[in-house]
Amino acid sequence: MVYDIPTDLPPEIVPLSWLLGVWEGSGHVEYKVGEETREQAFRQRVSFSHDGLPYLNYSAQLWLEEGTGDEPVQVPLTGETGFWRLARARDDGDVGPGYLPPTAPPTITDADGVEGLRDEEQAFPLEVSIVHPTGLLERYSGSARGPRIDLKTEEVLLAPGAKEFTASTRMYGYVAGELLWAWDIAALGQELATHASAKLAKLD
Repeated sequence: MVYDIPTDLPPEIVPLSWLLGVWEGSGHVEYKVGEETREQAFRQRVSFSHDGLPYLNYSAQLWLEEGTGDEPVQVPLTGETGFWRLARARDDGDVGPGYLPPTAPPTITDADGVEGLRDEEQAFPLEVSIVHPTGLLERYSGSARGPRIDLKTEEVLLAPGAKEFTASTRMYGYVAGELLWAWDIAALGQELATHASAKLAKLD
């Protein structure tokens, strides 16, 4: 696989640079609710961007595809937003807590510093947080191995009144110029099971 890496990226997001851009395509959601299995096609647009800081901004919007024919009606469904970054201890070179500015130079300033973050399996450890408008927040840990990312929830937070949701895993991969992803969830009293997947093409 071949993808261009911009030359002006913060070093810590270079291992995730293949995600950068806006992606759009089709997917399929399927999940058992009680005795019924609900299935539906959808369209999705996903954006990964950065602001010159050592993390990626993530956002996604989904539309259900309803009706038949060559041009099904697209009905807005939901969205999600979050942040993706390499996992490491935060120090005086980082922002925080809150809005407090750093009090020291950045710890990682070049490719050698990033390479030092690899784990025993030579993958980059990740921290990802994703927030849904339905009152769900997922905090993931995971790893990036080349053009593949695997994530699993370390913590799930639910707002009062949110639907029951206990765990999930996500997989992202860059295959033949397309972004493929799959999402398994444990919700509504059920064990972890297939929930949704999609194939997205990068927009110019």
